[in-house]
Amino acid sequence: MKTSCKNRWLGVLASQQQRRIIARHALRLGAATALALTLAACTATRFAYNQAPTVSYWWIDRYVDLSDTQTAQTREDLNAFFQWHRRQELPSYASLLRQWQAMSGDSVTPAQACSQFDDIRQRLDRAAAEAVEPFARLAVQLSPAQLENLKKQQAESNEKFEKDFLSGTPEQRLNKRLDKALERSESFYGKLNPAQRDLLRELLRKSPFDAQRTQAERLRRQADLLQTVREAQATPAKAQQLVRDHIERIRHSPVPEYEAYNRELIRQGCAQFATLHNSTSAEQRANAARVLKGYEDDLRVLSAQR
Repeated sequence: MKTSCKNRWLGVLASQQQRRIIARHALRLGAATALALTLAACTATRFAYNQAPTVSYWWIDRYVDLSDTQTAQTREDLNAFFQWHRRQELPSYASLLRQWQAMSGDSVTPAQACSQFDDIRQRLDRAAAEAVEPFARLAVQLSPAQLENLKKQQAESNEKFEKDFLSGTPEQRLNKRLDKALERSESFYGKLNPAQRDLLRELLRKSPFDAQRTQAERLRRQADLLQTVREAQATPAKAQQLVRDHIERIRHSPVPEYEAYNRELIRQGCAQFATLHNSTSAEQRANAARVLKGYEDDLRVLSAQR
């Protein structure tokens, strides 16, 4: 597990390829938030987390092709963000992981799973708030050419999403989602048995996930980002508030149908997690506890470093 996770992140450092969760928000220095949490979810993270400001810079630069002046400021902002995150957030994540270890040996309800999800979302909100000022500072500096580069990268991200979630037959798309879900689940529990694999497939089949609806929201957010940058450039004094408003429209879509869909997706996701967890054996739950303990140990070491 540790070797696999470390190699995956070393591959990212070598190739500078983006993850989808980061790619959606790469212009925002809030991308560092998602990166930090992704790194913190991998037990061999100590080297990778320490390199996170550099990796985050690469992603931002890929999207907007930073100038020399912007590079210096962005690196400074990223370093400051991760210093804050290491000092303020990692200890609370470590405590949360200890709580999860205690929970992992028992069955869980959907409500318990959603409670933990809400806790993570609140932490994401804090990190996003920390990114408002640096994002606003960068947004007002972007040139027309840089905005065109951003649009180009968004288009490439959309093509990848379509390839991953909208191409092929329904069964082929389900198989892709199953492969990803198996990888995530087995990284905690160890190998799932055939009945559990069948259960996971059926849970995904019944999921309300709608790739077309999700893609439509992605397109809305991308257009919203571009509009936010333009408005910030027109009224620099209001840039930070415009960024806060943009983040809020990511948290809660202004499209009522999507917001309702997203709530249902979360509710079903909590139920699906609980169902799979409750199917696991004592050995699988013990494996999950060991993995979580590894995460906790890494985060405590990282939070103690300066």
